[in-house]
This record gives sequence, C-alpha cells and structure tokens, in this order.
Amino acid sequence: MENGRAPCQSRHLGCAARAALIVSGFALSWNYKAPWWLPGGNLQTIYAAKVARQHQPTGIQWSRERWTAPDGDFIDVDWLIHPFVQKDAPLLVLFHGLEGSSNSHYAQAFAGEVQQRGWRLAMPHFRGCSGELNLSPRAYHSGDHEEIGWLLSKFRKTHDAAMYAVGISLGGNALMRWAGEQGHAASAEIDGIASVCSPLDLAASGHAIDRGFNKRVYARMFLASMKPRALQKLNQFPGLFDPHALMRVDTLYGFDNIFTAPLHGFKDTNDYWSRASAKRDLASVRVPALVLNARNDPFIPASSLPKFEEVSDWVQLWQPNAGGHVGFTGGTFPGHLSDMPKAVVEWLKQVSI
Repeated sequence: MENGRAPCQSRHLGCAARAALIVSGFALSWNYKAPWWLPGGNLQTIYAAKVARQHQPTGIQWSRERWTAPDGDFIDVDWLIHPFVQKDAPLLVLFHGLEGSSNSHYAQAFAGEVQQRGWRLAMPHFRGCSGELNLSPRAYHSGDHEEIGWLLSKFRKTHDAAMYAVGISLGGNALMRWAGEQGHAASAEIDGIASVCSPLDLAASGHAIDRGFNKRVYARMFLASMKPRALQKLNQFPGLFDPHALMRVDTLYGFDNIFTAPLHGFKDTNDYWSRASAKRDLASVRVPALVLNARNDPFIPASSLPKFEEVSDWVQLWQPNAGGHVGFTGGTFPGHLSDMPKAVVEWLKQVSI
C-alpha cells in the first residue's frame, strides 16, 4: 500500500485514475487526425493561431481580478463570465504559454468548452502578461513552480468542488515541475492536471526553435514582444542587464542568457534550461496527470518526448502524430479548435470520478 493506494501494475496511469477511465469507457489515448487540407506541423501551428481562431464561437467574456503575490507584486486573474455555471461546478485553472494571455486561441477554445459544461474557468496571467508591467525585478519562466503552487493553493482556499489545472506549452512545463516537486502533496490542491504541447526538455526545444525556419519565424515572433517588455523592465530597474547585448540577440538562448536566467536565480541559459525542465519530474508525479504532445510539433523534437518508462504510474502520455504546437484544428474547412479542449477536459473529468 502507498498512501492508502494498492500497488498498480499499469505503467500508464495510477490505479484510481485508470479504473475511472475503464469504468467510464473513455479512451486511454486520443488519436487526433489533422484535416487533409492542413498538412504538416508548421501549417497546423500557424493556422490554428492565426486563422481557425477567427471562426470560433464569439461572446467569450472575462472578468479581471487582481491578486497580491507574497512578494508584493500582483497577478491578474481572468474569470470566464457565463450565466450557466452549475451548482458545485468544477473549476478549471488554465496556465498560458510563452507570451500568452486570455486572448490566446487556446484560451478561447478552452473557454468555449468549459462554458458548454457549466464549469468555472480561471486564467492567471504570469507576471507582465496581462497588459500591465509587473512591479518587481523579475518576469516569469518555464520552471516557475513556486508561483504555480501559490496560485493553486489560493484557488483551492476558495473552491471546495473539484479543481483541475491545464498548462499550455511553458505553463504546462511549470505545472508538471510543481506536480513532481509536490509528489503526493499535490492531491491536496488539485484533482487532476494536464500539460498541452509543453517543452518538457527545454534544451531540446530551445535549440529547435533557434534553428532554420523556426528561428526565422517563431523565435523572431517571440523576441518581437519579449525584447520590448524586457526594456520596460530595465526602465523600472536601471542596470538590470545590458540593453545593447539584449538588442543584438536573435535567439531564445541569447535572450534567456541575458534576461530570463539571471533575473530568476539561474547561472546562465544552460543552467536554466536544465533545472527548469519538467521531464525528469514526471517520475515523481502522484496526481492524475495527462501529458499531450504532438509528434510533429515544430518546437519540440519527437525524440525528446517522455517515454512510458520515464513517467510514474499516475501519468498518461498522449502523443498523436499530428497537431503541431497547440494546433489541433478539426472539422471541415475552415475548421474549429474544440476537439483538443474537449478531449483534455473529458479526461480530467473522468480521472476524478
């Protein structure tokens, strides 16, 4: 017996979670297939973020609440507004990805799914991502599990019903870092978690983004918003870093070396990417956890994805061949983005039965 649980022979999922899935008849995997007219990981990534989002149901509205962090800084939390919240409705906490917000295409897609179910949805913005510069000499990073822990604890104190968390890309890595650090203690805060398209091996993903087409398109896109925000931080705290060196960088590795790593207590990029990666923590997770990664994600080499023998019995791996980076467009042209949120939310619902 382990904390009241009988040993489980499954290599994929904890006993209680796996039993719930079997009883419900819900699939232990999700075999996403991209539309025939949307081939390749890059097209699936870009189309979802830029085109498919424009064809989603409208009317998603948010109410903003500001929380004071333990260090005196602030976190802005957006709550989904809808009139059909059920009594004792579950709460889904959604952590966004790099430079994301409640306006991101995946946030809108999850909001639509949650609204149909009558659940609650909260989306905390990592520091500086809510449209207003944060107050302290720091920002956010991929391994920020302490921030994740504080946020989930605060949500739990005001929510007695079922509570789940989903992290997208960077947010999913930080969420899995937290779960691995907490072990069995995580179940006191959360009933189930999921990461979607998360770079669980930051070095592999960082180097992939910094090469070839990815560098010309994705790295340039991220740096276009990250550099100005870093310079705003420098205006707040003169001498924080060398602005001329920052402006010369054209890779995420270079940006993290000058800004992200030193601001958050890491020696350099290599130290940051090594210590912040969640892949090694998956063996320590003791709460039902879903890890979803498309094998054609242009940001995340398939060779770097976790294998079944590298994760605990509580972790379920979904690795469809297609989907890109948080793409997963479905349906007939022009497509929709509801399939992935529906599959993830249904999985979370079933594992807590």
